[in-house]
Amino acid sequence: MTEKVPPIVVMGVSGSGKSTIGAMLAEKLGHEFIDGDSLHPVANKDKMAAGHALDDTDRRPWLEIIGGTLAQTNREGHPVIIACSALKRSYRDLIRSHEPQTLFVHLSGGKTLIHDRMAAREHEYMPPSLLTSQLATLEEPTVDEHVLTADITRSPEQIVDDLLIDLA
Repeated sequence: MTEKVPPIVVMGVSGSGKSTIGAMLAEKLGHEFIDGDSLHPVANKDKMAAGHALDDTDRRPWLEIIGGTLAQTNREGHPVIIACSALKRSYRDLIRSHEPQTLFVHLSGGKTLIHDRMAAREHEYMPPSLLTSQLATLEEPTVDEHVLTADITRSPEQIVDDLLIDLA
């Protein structure tokens, strides 16, 4: 793909496939992929591993890092794709305050499907018990937010193919 693609945040609740879709999309576009979980401060990782949800105070420094990374890499001419839950509009607004061109790809699916995916995987600090709090926190993106929505009942390959068409 030769067109300029904006910085992208692949968003959704834990277990929706952010890392899988983000990595596949980055590979197809020739972009770097960053799993936003790797950018969390240690205190956040410890809190989640203990089964406690993060609050907005915990998340703010993490979101600032994500927004700053998107802005810097876009300025340097090699925008990245970052997986980040970005569950609330205020979180997405904070990221966009650093990099207004950010495109959000929202991975959307039902609770049962996501819970089953979470139960079948090993995750360092996101147990399935936190899914309910994530779904309660999720504020679905609106059309004014520069967002593409993908249905996670489709295969990862189908999702990425559809995104590539939308990005073209």
